[in-house]
Amino acid sequence: MATFIVLLGPPGVGKGTQARILADAKKIAHISSGDLFRENIKNQTELGKHARSFIDKGELVPDDVTIGMIRERLSRPDCIPGAILDGFPRTPVQAVALEKMLAEFNGEVSVVPYITAPESVVVGRISGRWTCRLNGHVFHHMFNPPIKAGICDIDGSELYQRKDDEVETVTIRIRVYLEQTIPLVEYYRKSGKLIEINGAQSVEQVSKDLCAAVNI
Repeated sequence: MATFIVLLGPPGVGKGTQARILADAKKIAHISSGDLFRENIKNQTELGKHARSFIDKGELVPDDVTIGMIRERLSRPDCIPGAILDGFPRTPVQAVALEKMLAEFNGEVSVVPYITAPESVVVGRISGRWTCRLNGHVFHHMFNPPIKAGICDIDGSELYQRKDDEVETVTIRIRVYLEQTIPLVEYYRKSGKLIEINGAQSVEQVSKDLCAAVNI
C-alpha cells in the first residue's frame, strides 16, 4: 500500500523545508497545496480558473475545487509510491475527503507529524526575513545576514521587509493558523496517527526526529 504523510505545522516552523527533506529521504513526491494552486492558476487549468474567480473576490476557495486539484496531482505517476502532503488537509472535512481519495489510489495516511515550536521562536524566524526589491532574494538578520546591512549581496538592491513578515502580521497569522488547525490536530490525534515534533531544534535534529517518526 502506498504511503501518504500529512505534515502539519504553523508558519515559520520550517514545514516546507522538512517536507522536501522527507520527500527526498522517502523517495516520494512532495505536494504543497500552495504550489499546486499557483501551478493551476499559472497554467490556466479549469480548476485554476475556478479557484482564481474566488481568490479575485477575496473569498475562500471551495473544498471541491481544492480537492479536485489534489486528486489530479495524486493521479500522476510520481505519486504511485505515496506522497508528503503539505498544506492539505486544513479541516476534518478535508481530512475525511482525503481518506476517501487515497482509497482510490490504494493508499492511506500512515502518519501525521505535527511540527510545533513556541510562538516566540516562529515569530522570530519569520520577522527576521528581509527581501531584495529587484529579484526577491531573501536574507535573515540571524541565519543569513547580508554582508552590508540593508543591501542585497547578489544584486546590490535595497532590502525591505514584506508586510507578511512584520511581527504584528506574523503573530496574527500564527494565531489564526493554530485556531483553525486545532480541530484537524484533534482529528488525527484521536486516530492515533499524530506525532508531535519539536520544531524549535536545529533543522538537522528536526529532520532526524521526522525520519524516526515515519520509520526511515
